[in-house]
Amino acid sequence: MTTTSTSGTRPDDVRRHNRAALLRRLHVDGPSTRASLATALGLNRSTIKALVDGLAEDGVVEERVPAQRSGAGRPSLLVLPQPQAAVVLAIDIRVERAAMALVGIGGQILGRDSWRARGSHGEPTEVFTKIMDYVGPLVAEQEVGPVAVGVSVPGVVRRSDGYVHEAPNLHWADVPLGGWLSHALKLPVHMGNDAELGAMAEHLRGIARGADDVVYLGVDVGVGGGVISNGVSLRGAGGHHIGEIGHMVVKPGGRPCYCGSRGCWETEIGERALCRALGIEEDSPVGAIVAELRALGESGDTVLAKLDEFVEWLALGLANVVNLLCPQLVVLGDLFTALPAPLVARVEKMVRERSLVSRALGGAKVATSKLGSDAKLLGAAELAFETVLSDW
Repeated sequence: MTTTSTSGTRPDDVRRHNRAALLRRLHVDGPSTRASLATALGLNRSTIKALVDGLAEDGVVEERVPAQRSGAGRPSLLVLPQPQAAVVLAIDIRVERAAMALVGIGGQILGRDSWRARGSHGEPTEVFTKIMDYVGPLVAEQEVGPVAVGVSVPGVVRRSDGYVHEAPNLHWADVPLGGWLSHALKLPVHMGNDAELGAMAEHLRGIARGADDVVYLGVDVGVGGGVISNGVSLRGAGGHHIGEIGHMVVKPGGRPCYCGSRGCWETEIGERALCRALGIEEDSPVGAIVAELRALGESGDTVLAKLDEFVEWLALGLANVVNLLCPQLVVLGDLFTALPAPLVARVEKMVRERSLVSRALGGAKVATSKLGSDAKLLGAAELAFETVLSDW
């Protein structure tokens, strides 16, 4: 990655641009030497020194001599971001629970909390009240205040102001949550679709690092998708996310879906569908579902037989997604991180066999998330950091 052209701009603007680019590099890639920063950003060493010295004076970075040296001569100093120099509040709202965390530069979680969100507690005003109840103690415990807020919501969210048009599984419609939070917290609030933010986190910090074309499949009560295309989040009209793949109709006349349609993909592969396939109650807690999947994983080939129909529906939908979006990698998140490895391997094989695009390009890889339940939380943090880092 090199800096964009800054010809014709004022020196202060160039310095601000380079400073933000350097901090972004440290935030995503972690500690780096001055030499590697110069190479990555296409800047000379004197410019890098001036930028690092300025950030160090502000307490944003510190420098150390590398523990391991290579070659002769004076070693290039290692530049380390200081997590508490800029902290954001990340919030992940789900159907059955919600979580929040204070996240520092570099993606380090400094403190966290969570609560269950069943019944009336899932109402928008109740969720807002819970957030306000929990944020004060969390900030006090860490003794550091956030400079921005990122929020993950399983629905259609307007990026400009955090207006939730619709979140079917939450039974929300026309909820100005972003405005409520911004007014109450006196901070800039950035909101996005949960699966889009999961994809962003996996691309920056998870198993999809280094992959420019990725599909993230998030599976909670519902099913959502996030798409990274050519290294950036793919969005549609009005800047809204692309990825309501859980509502692809795969079985016309099938089970009713929360969205009002029938036969959506999530009715065949979502949390309740997985419970049916496992032979347990549809409202079983997540812990019970994960325990059942792990037990099956230890029982060998029987897992493939018991979940045969479930695997068929999962592979069918993924083959369509791969044909449409041509990703290098499909990341299975949330509950699907507990799927036994033989089952994931079988799904990958079926997708490669059934997808023309996958066969032509050597096969899209299917893998489970490395970030697990933290993916959407970290994605929400990254959404907030986008503007925080650009302001440095």
